Amino acid sequence: MFTRLALHGNKRMTSGVLRTLNGQRRLLNVHEHIAMGLLKEYGIPVPKGAVASTPEEAERIFVVAHEEQGGKAADVVMKAQVLAGGRGLGTFTNGFHGGVHTITRKGQAFEIASKMLGQRLITKQTGSEGKQCNKVYLMQRLYMRRECYLSIMLDRSSNGPVIIASPRGGTSIEDVAAATPEAILKVPVALSPEGPSEAQLNQIAEFCQFHPGKTADQYKNCIKNLWKMFISTDASLVEVNPLAETPDGDIFVCDAKVNFDDNAFFRQKDIFAKRDFTQEDAREVEASKWDLNYIGLDGNIGCMVNGAGLAMATMDIIKLHGGAPANFLDVGGGASAEQVTHAFEILNSDSRVQAILVNIFGGIMRCDIIAQGVIAAAQKIGLKKPVVLRLQGTNVKEARAFIESSGYKIITVDDLDKAAETVVKVAEIKRQAETLSLGVSFELPL
Repeated sequence: MFTRLALHGNKRMTSGVLRTLNGQRRLLNVHEHIAMGLLKEYGIPVPKGAVASTPEEAERIFVVAHEEQGGKAADVVMKAQVLAGGRGLGTFTNGFHGGVHTITRKGQAFEIASKMLGQRLITKQTGSEGKQCNKVYLMQRLYMRRECYLSIMLDRSSNGPVIIASPRGGTSIEDVAAATPEAILKVPVALSPEGPSEAQLNQIAEFCQFHPGKTADQYKNCIKNLWKMFISTDASLVEVNPLAETPDGDIFVCDAKVNFDDNAFFRQKDIFAKRDFTQEDAREVEASKWDLNYIGLDGNIGCMVNGAGLAMATMDIIKLHGGAPANFLDVGGGASAEQVTHAFEILNSDSRVQAILVNIFGGIMRCDIIAQGVIAAAQKIGLKKPVVLRLQGTNVKEARAFIESSGYKIITVDDLDKAAETVVKVAEIKRQAETLSLGVSFELPL
């Protein structure tokens, strides 16, 4: 339902790797029930809801909702809490279909929560492994006259925040943009506490077909409060889909996605304390502890490089030789031997990695520091994967002396093209050996 992409004119920034290149910027994403709680704090109307971690809790929440209605039917929507879009069309690893269900009778909440909790939900945004569902959110079902789309996000082409609105909500905004771009309005807003002007608010309300009156006033007030939340929480994205109008003409936010700038951690510690590490790549979580710029990919060749541009070039040349990188890993210009050691630990523990390419161009980052880290990692964790090492630049002679005297079987290559070709061949040999159970070992003994 939600876009995970920022719309930049006619371009979409779809790659986490590209995000890293653009200022090493990463974003905190929080679960829907947390986002809805924040919206409520800022005076934004949301349906009643509660979160459950067990089937018993889910059933109790439904029973309470039923009793509050005086025993009358109380429809509740149950949503799997995973950090991915497309939940409604997703499938759990146990075969249960759909991460969003309507609960209409007693016993049903327990039954459906039992099929969701503890399972991994696979959607179009999760990849084949899916994401673990540890909580479900039960929310009052509202009957809607119509659905709209509304978001506030940082926009590169506007050099600041932009409000994006559409009268066609409840579906993928990318699909709307592709099929009917005229149904989307983008309004750049100056980055200030005041937010959009009255004229801008009227423009947005009119575009989304809210005529002057009670409903339009509620809609404009919702935008104002969303802006307050956007500014106060250092959000990079506040996305509402759908924003619903009820038959009575009231406005409600029925679903929300909120991202926060990691650079604001020191100001937003309460929000960042809600980070769910189980929804993130374990490799990326571990790398972040050591201030390493790491993004997990699906290949089998681990890469450790200094500099984002060189890292991208390294991944490209691996692909050129028929290989597939398992990660983007930039140790930066000031990494210590300890950071390098931990970088190797991450690569070594990745079951997908069959060979490792270290490509360091020593400038600010000295080659001997990298060599010390490689040796320390081998001594500490016992590297069992083949390593191809390409070092050029500051203190490269000292680095080669460290490697040669270490007693470890590390393949050193001066030329980058040759290094990439070598690591691809080595990875393929190891893959074939594992496939055929030939017992080939790439341990690096002293």
